Amino acid sequence: MIRSTVWNGLQAVEFSKGDYVALLIPSVGANLVRLANTKLGVEILRTPTAEEIETFKSRPQIFGLPLLFPPNRIEDGRYEFEGRTYQYPITIEKEQNYHHGIIKGEPFIVSKAEEDAEAVKIECRYYSNAANDAIYKDFPHEFKCKIVYKLSAKGLKQEVIFSNKSDKTMPVGVGFHTPIVIPFQGGKPEEYLMRVAVGEQVELSERNLPTGNTLPLNEQFAKLREGGLQVTACEPIEAGFTLREIEVDGESYRGAVVEHTTTGVKAYYEVDEATTYWTIWNNGGQVDYCCPEPQSWTTNAPNAKNPKAAGFVAIEPGKKWKGVYKLYCK
Repeated sequence: MIRSTVWNGLQAVEFSKGDYVALLIPSVGANLVRLANTKLGVEILRTPTAEEIETFKSRPQIFGLPLLFPPNRIEDGRYEFEGRTYQYPITIEKEQNYHHGIIKGEPFIVSKAEEDAEAVKIECRYYSNAANDAIYKDFPHEFKCKIVYKLSAKGLKQEVIFSNKSDKTMPVGVGFHTPIVIPFQGGKPEEYLMRVAVGEQVELSERNLPTGNTLPLNEQFAKLREGGLQVTACEPIEAGFTLREIEVDGESYRGAVVEHTTTGVKAYYEVDEATTYWTIWNNGGQVDYCCPEPQSWTTNAPNAKNPKAAGFVAIEPGKKWKGVYKLYCK
């Protein structure tokens, strides 16, 4: 099923397949603000309420699947690449950092909507160029961003593709600030445990920027790899990590998983090789969500001593970058 609808005053696309239902807001970063499994009674993503619509418009990063380009923070809002200076506005005054990119709130167009026996596919596109100045003024490259949502009986598969339409090599850093609802199936917060494919903890400065040092996982964060960590109704968490696969359901797993220990139902968030780093943030620990945030590069990678080691990548004119993500429960 695919249908166009008006949702809390915003044009939306609602689609479903099997036991899954999804809701997409093209005009606010092509954000998928709802993903639910109706059979299991699971609401995976944090969906804004009617009273939160203005908050959603101003802070889309705390709802749904908000695309960050570039992800997380850039020190002083500035970096240099190939002799060019990229200067972004300061968005966190106390840290003097730029954060979370602009594309998360930009209007996309729905370029394709189709359904067959296996899946529903919704494709959204955004074009940045001199005539569409929202991003171009700070990031002077022509590019196309395409997000493809494919919903099947197995859950959601999301592809993000950046195509460099400019005549210069273009830096590409991508992330998601994904708020997973906890509890997602009723019960108490302590019944839910999160595991994430983390390796080492990345030491952060007072400005929440990597210092260049990595640390062994402490007793608390070691639970992310083995056993699981309670991440809501708990102390604040704001930490960065390298990525190293864990074992889930007897197989090597690259992603995050939250288990409702009472029912055994799990919400899975899989990432591909394009993801190299995690930020985990629970907004003070007293809210009903936690964000395992996949990033293609380490926070502030363009300013790292060794940008390449921090995951920094750039694509040549005419080339593409692609990341694939999956969300489902069972």
